[in-house]
Amino acid sequence: MRKSILSISQGQRLSDIYTIETNTILCKTLTGLGATYSEIKAKRHSIIIELNQPPIVGKCKDPKHKKDNLFGVMQKVTVDDVIAYLEDTIANGKLIKILCTPESFYKVKQAFEYLELDMYTMCFMLLDECHKLVKDSDYREDITLPIDDFFHFDGKAMVSATPIIPSDPRFEKQGFILVEVRPDYDYTKAMNIVHTNNVLEALKVTLPQIQQVQEEPRSICFFINSTDMILQLMNKLNIIEDSVVFCSTKSVDKLKRSGFNRAYDNWNNKHKKLYMFFTSRFYSALDIELDEKPDVVFVTEPYFAEYTMIDPCTDAVQAIGRFRGGVSTIHHIVNTNESYPVRTKSGIVEYLKASREAYMTVKRIYDCATSLETRNAFKAALDVLPFNRMLKNGKIDYFAIDNYMDEALVKSSYNNIDLLMSLYGKTSHFRAEISDSLFYPLGDKERLTLENKNTSIKESRKKLVEILESLKNDMDSPIVQTHIRELRRLDPFIVEAYETVGKEVIEINNYSPKKIKEAMILKRYREKTTGVEFVQLLKNSFQVGKCYTLKYIKAELVRLYKMLDISPKDTVTAQTIREFFQVEECKHKGQKALRLIESLI
Repeated sequence: MRKSILSISQGQRLSDIYTIETNTILCKTLTGLGATYSEIKAKRHSIIIELNQPPIVGKCKDPKHKKDNLFGVMQKVTVDDVIAYLEDTIANGKLIKILCTPESFYKVKQAFEYLELDMYTMCFMLLDECHKLVKDSDYREDITLPIDDFFHFDGKAMVSATPIIPSDPRFEKQGFILVEVRPDYDYTKAMNIVHTNNVLEALKVTLPQIQQVQEEPRSICFFINSTDMILQLMNKLNIIEDSVVFCSTKSVDKLKRSGFNRAYDNWNNKHKKLYMFFTSRFYSALDIELDEKPDVVFVTEPYFAEYTMIDPCTDAVQAIGRFRGGVSTIHHIVNTNESYPVRTKSGIVEYLKASREAYMTVKRIYDCATSLETRNAFKAALDVLPFNRMLKNGKIDYFAIDNYMDEALVKSSYNNIDLLMSLYGKTSHFRAEISDSLFYPLGDKERLTLENKNTSIKESRKKLVEILESLKNDMDSPIVQTHIRELRRLDPFIVEAYETVGKEVIEINNYSPKKIKEAMILKRYREKTTGVEFVQLLKNSFQVGKCYTLKYIKAELVRLYKMLDISPKDTVTAQTIREFFQVEECKHKGQKALRLIESLI
């Protein structure tokens, strides 16, 4: 794709140097340059596709656009609502300025058709934050719904600070140009990378450090694409009362069901808290206006949730760009996962080519099948082939292919910290440096293994005992005590067993709960019955050389056990005294008795 370069100086807006032209992909490089603003103000009818609702809500409420006739088309807006807006706009000689989500675009299309208006020649279509068409197409199937219509518009463009150049051949066929805005000043920002194997413990260290350098208390904004992890971290960091979460409507409902009520699906300054958590829904297009420059913390824990991985070249840039007043510091707390395959772009292209060939081979056999049963068999085979995910309505979905490529390369970079730093090096937005490496005996990987319900109890307990054994020389350390509390939460029995009888006894008993319990009971019994207090009481009640009736011996032993809260390993009888003394049978006052010959304790 042919490229055109535009230079921009500090303080300039996009409208100062450029008017968005048709058949362009605009790489504005910097967020907040006013690309959407310039289209709203442009003297032409516009349909602007915003890929999430928050920016539509924000722009429609923005006083700057009070006179711009904006109309947001989202979930609850009907086709009749759009028709009424278009009729009023045309009757009053105003410009059409529709902001619409991809999923609601059909309402706009139907409204134009109902009024017999040709939107393709009448309106300019702008696809905002176009990188999301690639990034989100795997879990938002309808995000690309307007694409086929997009190519029918006479006037059309795509824009993002971080575009991913699409492979769809229609862009080349229609002569699209990449227009890149290049600042003539240094716009890079420092990024502190904290590499860890335990995100929670790393946050316990990093958060106080961030707050310590704040001249005055200010907000800390977390970007974590998992509400489950957010809830867990808020609780374990003990900051839940000072926190707020901004996420999707479904996630708001989920958090409220969990008892957390300060969750919202749209940004509003009145909900501001000391700790603010954002999911990927708020990575792009939204304007967050604050009276301070917050500290920003990205959190990636690929063992807990693969989708917490952020792409330094898109996600990180876009998230930082939400803060129109700037940020104070940027941090990325990250765990890496060595089980992720390391792949190359050429290798992925080769894989996709082979996948397509495999699909087409089976498809040809399916097309030639002579019976219904045979066709059904090959149809079932087609449905599970990898390339089936790259098709939409029987045609190649190039955005699905681009998504697969992008996702595979980002995932590869989280195999190890060197690959991640290399990816950070490919973006011109950050000066990334590893500011700390925090590694702990109990990492996220180990915790995941212990919590994995598909792992047998025995295997899980073997791993847990190995971890406990690795911690035994640092038992007085506060961090080790924290680990042990976590392990005790996961499996209280085996932790108690380890503390009571140790690794060797557990292994000798082959991790059998029954045998281990017996060993624990015997160990505790022996510890108590050889203790100074018990020995003194026993020798006070029984003296070597004397003869005691069986009835007295049993009653006295029961009394002593009860006094010291000792659980005997067997039922107490007079013969139990043989554990403590060498005896011989005798008679005492005509009753059966035992004479104590020698002390064994």
